[in-house]
Amino acid sequence: MQEFGGYIELDRYSLPLLHDGAIALNCARNALAYLIKARKIKRILIPKFLCDSVQKVCEREGVQVKYYSINKDFLPVDVLLEPDEYLYIVNFYGQISNELLGEFADKYQRVIVDNVQAYFQAPLLGVDTIYTCRKFFGVADGAFLYTDVSLNYELETDESFDRMRFLLGRFERTASEFYSEYVLNNDLFESAPIKRMSKLTDNLLRAIQYEDVKRRRTENFRILHGAFCNMNKLDLTVPEGAFMYPLYIDGGAELRKKLQKKQVYIPTLWPDVFDVCEMSEIEYDMAANILPIPCDQRYCEESILNLIKIIKEIIK
Repeated sequence: MQEFGGYIELDRYSLPLLHDGAIALNCARNALAYLIKARKIKRILIPKFLCDSVQKVCEREGVQVKYYSINKDFLPVDVLLEPDEYLYIVNFYGQISNELLGEFADKYQRVIVDNVQAYFQAPLLGVDTIYTCRKFFGVADGAFLYTDVSLNYELETDESFDRMRFLLGRFERTASEFYSEYVLNNDLFESAPIKRMSKLTDNLLRAIQYEDVKRRRTENFRILHGAFCNMNKLDLTVPEGAFMYPLYIDGGAELRKKLQKKQVYIPTLWPDVFDVCEMSEIEYDMAANILPIPCDQRYCEESILNLIKIIKEIIK
């Protein structure tokens, strides 16, 4: 029954979602699990340059995993796809255009596109595509899946209220105070069942001015690229609504430590690569020495220019 009276809860928002036409789920890992179940996938090729979350989903669902290499443009190389295998392509930093993704989809047919770092890049018609919300917005969970298959049973709706403390805490204090809770929230999704996106996450996503966010992220990436393109070992394009700016530079691991002392926190996004790859492989070097520089909507132009100044002073 509807409740009347009592204390007032969080306001209800009504702006459109960016991915309103997709299946709204609780996390990107379960978007992949959904596809595995719905398409009855038994074997999949994934890039070596990746964290172990995709591998763990596959193991949990009984899917055999094979690895392929990427080049410095983040593109798959030397892929041999067997008739019963699926190719999992990660759109790293939004650097793989829809034109290129379409070429891979035409060539291999059974393709899954991971757009978790390309929230503002439109999906290709008829290509299974995964998006995550947590990497772009202040929510504890949430993912979108584009596919033309569906599960034959009803999914429970997730609940997020008990996972919001690290976000609310950072809003009023510092990231470091709540980092352990942030990590714990990430770990929860290893065993979380497939569920519909929570009402809370859906509501928060409907409060976002997506065009403003896209514009700010794009412009921040452009400013960073203007400052570092001459020293960056990557040949980058400026994506709309960029995830982060990947600065590939010798000695990146040591620079990461120095930046941390300046309260500039640069993650190592794929530490599991060090266990999968040899030191001589490009993926190993990229995992160690690419610095993902933040360029999101929290930062105005002045902030980005200050960040550039800090980084350049340390690089000297």
